[in-house]
Amino acid sequence: MRRLTVAGLLLGVGLGGFVDGIVLHQVLQWHHLLTDTSVTSIEKNTLANGLFHAATWVCVLAGVVLLWRSERRAPGRYLAGLLLAGWGAFNLVEGVVDHHLLTIHHVRDDVANPLPWDLGFLALSAVLLGVGWALARRSGRVIDVRDGVRHSAPYGEDPGAHHARTRGPVESGARHAGRQGGR
Repeated sequence: MRRLTVAGLLLGVGLGGFVDGIVLHQVLQWHHLLTDTSVTSIEKNTLANGLFHAATWVCVLAGVVLLWRSERRAPGRYLAGLLLAGWGAFNLVEGVVDHHLLTIHHVRDDVANPLPWDLGFLALSAVLLGVGWALARRSGRVIDVRDGVRHSAPYGEDPGAHHARTRGPVESGARHAGRQGGR
């Protein structure tokens, strides 16, 4: 379960970073990673934005690898919830650190008062995190496919252990053997 959860959160962090970098930095051009947007600092901003995108790409890659190596499959709502929670967590950390603590940029550097934009960004981020976490918690069941047979269990429990506890070793083995023979 832990590998699957970390995979979903890393994917959310990475994809959330891509949305921030691509939409806010490049398409809308509201800000860059660094505040100074003079022509002389364009090289620094381009490098900083590139390193930022590389870091978000590494998060996505790590999430995909963990998801691929996971021995369990998650319901779509569970994974979608983790993606939203990871995206919200990324935005909260980035918003607090970059916009408020370090003040290296704001959501909108092109307005006279960026604070309402920064606070709106944090509020939206908190909503993403909360809705995502609630969706993941409510998705219900995780499916274990280690032995080629689908065993499901409530969120937070090991599906294999749940299956053995609810079916018993004889019935579990007979059921497994019956499914193998029917292929």
